[in-house]
Amino acid sequence: MWEYLRRIWKIKELRESLLLILLSITIFRIAAHITVPGIDPSGIGDLLNSNQFLGLLNMFSGSSLENFSIVAMGLGPYITSSIIFQLLGMIFPQIEEMQKEEQGRQKINRWTRLATIPLSYLQGYGIIAIFAQKGLGLAGSFDLSPLTMFIALTAMTAGTVFLLWLGELISERHVGNGTSVIILAGVIAGLPQFVQNAVATYTPDALLNMIIFVILALVTVVAVVIMNEAQRNIPVQYARGVRGGAGQKVTSSLPMRLNMGGMIPIIFAVAIIVFPPLIAQYFQNARTELLQQAATFTIQLFNNQLFYAAAYFILVFAFTFFYASVIYKPENIAENLQKQGGFIPGIRPGIQTSTYLNWVKNRVLLLGAIFLSTVAILPMIAQQMTGTQNLIVGGSSVIIVVSVVIDMLKQIESQVTMRKYEIS
Repeated sequence: MWEYLRRIWKIKELRESLLLILLSITIFRIAAHITVPGIDPSGIGDLLNSNQFLGLLNMFSGSSLENFSIVAMGLGPYITSSIIFQLLGMIFPQIEEMQKEEQGRQKINRWTRLATIPLSYLQGYGIIAIFAQKGLGLAGSFDLSPLTMFIALTAMTAGTVFLLWLGELISERHVGNGTSVIILAGVIAGLPQFVQNAVATYTPDALLNMIIFVILALVTVVAVVIMNEAQRNIPVQYARGVRGGAGQKVTSSLPMRLNMGGMIPIIFAVAIIVFPPLIAQYFQNARTELLQQAATFTIQLFNNQLFYAAAYFILVFAFTFFYASVIYKPENIAENLQKQGGFIPGIRPGIQTSTYLNWVKNRVLLLGAIFLSTVAILPMIAQQMTGTQNLIVGGSSVIIVVSVVIDMLKQIESQVTMRKYEIS
């Protein structure tokens, strides 16, 4: 292993890329402690610990919401913007056609980044309003002047755009997806605090719970690694012409991953599931009685652990299929196979190949979606078994950490291999 690390360090491009990632993460963590102008973050930590929805947002922002820093929203608005444009691609054929072309994808990426700005202002205002209603961070009342509110929202929006820029710098180095790396840094940032809380609250009676937690963590990591690397290989044959008019068959395989979306379905599900209770808390003090009752009902409904776990499970399950339908197009693969003279044994080229690939995809995704959804709610199941709150976000964290680390290792390995051939 040390020899492999030494080889990586000797490659100048890889060394500079890894140093850039470390520098970007360091800057992100420094920014996470820069408080938004005009906001007093005292007392916010207690609310985040008692509210599971805000706790999820705090986790994905690397505990920067607890400090109400300029990067408190993390990359949430950008993720929301990405979901919107992917949904639009399923509704409008023009956008779907743009997604198939490189120039069109670049234009959609620009639109996604531009849409992040107004979404950041909207989400920032909602967060400030919710904390103000709770009497936290604003000296007990929502008394910010328009100028102070504008400065605060601009600072939070600038923080999100800054993180987006850092993520794109990392992506350009081809050692990992920049957005995923930023999210990974935010998740890992909460680990020292978790360990500190576990040590501070440790009692001999909690030993069994700690053992259960360690076992679940190890089993989850192993299972995520196995399922993340699992794939179904579909045999494919290509006809190759040779001299004399005869031909020969070249056998290959078409891999279909069990977990096509990686951590993306988890992130999408979190972005959606925190939205209703956040909006509902904003309308708790509405003048219209009907709105007050609807807001109270929504908050009570999402505070129900059974409903929350079921909704989370369904969202992860649905987004697994949704994201796979966006990135995996059986009709395009069937068309490319036919153009290259390839075919699946026993399946006719064209529409029958597309139908077969779609059938296999749905079977593979069913198992992958059930696994991913189960791991996502596993901490809630463990919480009911042990009675501790420390396991509430563990499953999502493990999936994100494992998926991002595996992706980074694969990209680093490909670059090492490529430069090894160049040297040879």
